[in-house]
Amino acid sequence: MPLQLTPANDSHRTFARDLARRAMLPYYREFDLLWIEEAFDEAWGWREQWLVEEDGELLGFCSLSQDRQALFIRELHLLPEHRGRGIGSWLLEALAGWAAQRRLPLLRLMVFSSNPARRLYLRHGFVEVGMDECFVRMQRPVA
Repeated sequence: MPLQLTPANDSHRTFARDLARRAMLPYYREFDLLWIEEAFDEAWGWREQWLVEEDGELLGFCSLSQDRQALFIRELHLLPEHRGRGIGSWLLEALAGWAAQRRLPLLRLMVFSSNPARRLYLRHGFVEVGMDECFVRMQRPVA
């Protein structure tokens, strides 16, 4: 069975929160930010939550929101042992397809300026459109 995105529910929140915390804590420390569990939990309730799975195995998750212009990737995390396998590339292309299906012209995200995932996003057609104190705002047009 190939990679797939399946809807997440509240029973997956702890997995997602722990994965996001482990992935993001080094950047939070680097930029002297405070990780707030409650903020993650609150956002879980209003965002679209999707699990990344392969043959029934949970590989990671992504969290999405949208407005009239863009599908916004709020979180995209894979378990460390599944990084570097092309799953992130597959996921970005799948989400670009979703944006096109929803008739949204853009796919957007924000990434810590020191996160090496920036290179992945650039390879997939994202351009840097702005910078905040520690984040780079990126977007790509959707065909």
